[in-house]
Formats: sequence, structure tokens, C-alpha cells
Amino acid sequence: MGAAKQTFDLVLAALLLLITSPVLLVAILAIRLSSPGPAIFSQTRVGRNGGLFRCHKLRTMYLGTPSLPSHEAPANSVTVVGKVLRRFKLDELPQLWNVLKGEMSLVGPRPCLPTQTELIERRKQLGVSSMLPGITGLAQIRGIDMSAPMLCAETDAAYLEAASFGLDVRILLGTIYRT
Repeated sequence: MGAAKQTFDLVLAALLLLITSPVLLVAILAIRLSSPGPAIFSQTRVGRNGGLFRCHKLRTMYLGTPSLPSHEAPANSVTVVGKVLRRFKLDELPQLWNVLKGEMSLVGPRPCLPTQTELIERRKQLGVSSMLPGITGLAQIRGIDMSAPMLCAETDAAYLEAASFGLDVRILLGTIYRT
């Protein structure tokens, strides 16, 4: 599935970037008008085989918020615009650039912070770290976040075992239509 998945990722990421560029522009303007700081937020994340890369997102938190996993960040650190962006998953759109650069896939385990050592170690043990991280994944559509590192890693491993084009399509649709 390697070359086909990569081709699918590149083609779909390019199309999505083109189609969503007006939405991305409006989101960037809304961020800039509502709070000081850059609209694009880049953070070091763990990629394939433990390599580090800069993951891009639309900034949803106030400038100066500590670099913590989302589930550990204070609730009042999310901006009003950020709440809307997160609700509709629009904050993830800049990660399409990461896909085009070959650092991420559309579907795979979500990239974690280097400080999330329990999750990193469990993913290594289960062979999950050999995969490109994804914008979305099986854990996300099942409502599992990184606050449960063992369950998250085991769900990522279940995806690795069952990975197929059809499963990727179901995960992408599940992400878009998730309630």
C-alpha cells in the first residue's frame, strides 16, 4: 500500500489545499484580527521512526500559552476564533503542507510532542513509530486522544494491522462527518 497511499495523499492534499484556500485565508484573517501573534503555529512533533519535524496548524490559543498537549492546556487558553476552528477541524488545514512535504500522511497516528514519552515508547514497542503520522487516524474517529497513551498506541497499532485504502477512506469520511 506504500506507493499508492503516498500518491493518494499527495493528490488529495494538493486538491484539498486548493479547494480550502479561501477558507484558510478567512481563518488566517480572523486569527490575526482577534488576537496578537502569527496565524500559523508550528511545533516540533515526533514523526516516522522518532524523527522530529515542524507540524503546522492554525493558531487556536493565545500567544504565550505553554507548549503542552491539547488535553493538558488550560481551557481559557483557547481563543474565541480557536474554538470555532477546532470545532470544525479547520486548525488542521496547514498540515496539508506537511503531507505535501512527505512528513505526514492524511491518515495515520497523530503526531505527538517529544515530551509524551509514554506514548512514544508504547508506539515503538507496537511498531507504530514506523508509520508516517497522520492528520487524522483511527484513534481520533473513535474519540481516543493522547490523554490515554496506552489506548491511543494500541488503537494506532490496530490501524497499522488493518491499514488499507478502504479503511483510510472510512477514517477520512469519519473525521469529516464526526458528530
